[in-house]
Amino acid sequence: MILDCAIIGGGPAGLTAGLYATRGGLENVVMFEKGMPGGQITQSSEIENYPGVTGEISGMDLMIPWPAQCQKFGLKHEMVAVLRVSKDGDIFKILKEDGTVAEAHSVIVCTGSSPRRAGFKGENALFGKGVSTCATCDGFFYKGKEVVVIGGGDTALEEALYLAKICSKVYLVHRRDTFRSAPNTVERVKRTQNIELVLNSSPQEVYGDEMGVTGIFIKNNNGEIRDIKVPGVFTFVGNDVNNQTLKQKDGTFLCEMNKQGEVIVDISMQTSIKGLFAAGDMRVAAPKQVVSAAGDGAVAALKAISYVDELLNH
Repeated sequence: MILDCAIIGGGPAGLTAGLYATRGGLENVVMFEKGMPGGQITQSSEIENYPGVTGEISGMDLMIPWPAQCQKFGLKHEMVAVLRVSKDGDIFKILKEDGTVAEAHSVIVCTGSSPRRAGFKGENALFGKGVSTCATCDGFFYKGKEVVVIGGGDTALEEALYLAKICSKVYLVHRRDTFRSAPNTVERVKRTQNIELVLNSSPQEVYGDEMGVTGIFIKNNNGEIRDIKVPGVFTFVGNDVNNQTLKQKDGTFLCEMNKQGEVIVDISMQTSIKGLFAAGDMRVAAPKQVVSAAGDGAVAALKAISYVDELLNH
């Protein structure tokens, strides 16, 4: 059976695409997502900026009702990873990790992005042993202790605020003296007494023992080194696009990409390949917000409906 639409990824973009595609009349729609649906946002401690959500709510709380809503309209969820999407004539081939291949008339790729490593010495060796990219996952381990947060964007500051409620002290290390975050978030950080700003500074080396992290060396712009003794280091320095599923056997990509590995799309989320759409964090100029990822998914699905309708009724 050839699917009307295959959706790769189960975050806000993929789930919304599934909702709109099924509700809009496509019958055989499958979302391929190996893990639980919800995406990266399920790791967020607090959601303040999703329209209509006014109470204190975590990313996990926000996403819990989405899959059931989609399934009500007929979206199927296949819990398997997709290794590669290719195209043969008008048919897309979806190679799954179990070696089987699904076929589809249209594909919406919503594989998102993953937290980037900051690149300082010891980071990889101690990752998961005191170095983390998820405050909600690991913050509790440092209750009443001191931690370092590295980064200067929205995520870094929001997670520093979250950790400040649990930890005795948070050192916020940023390579500049200004932040790329929303002004009200910056103000909240500055008002929080147990957050110390370590500005114009960058991490040099995290160190530890067999139990995990015990401290980190921070270097400022004057070349001075500061040794901060902490058991936990959290890095929030951006994301890398998860574009592996679009890579072909010969190493090229199925559609046009930019230098950062983001998928080039038009205003309709259409890629350079007809019938292939990309939505959410993996597309060019993505704002990396849940509300815009969901919007992308809806737009892509509506366009996929039109494309499949035209393809099958010509």
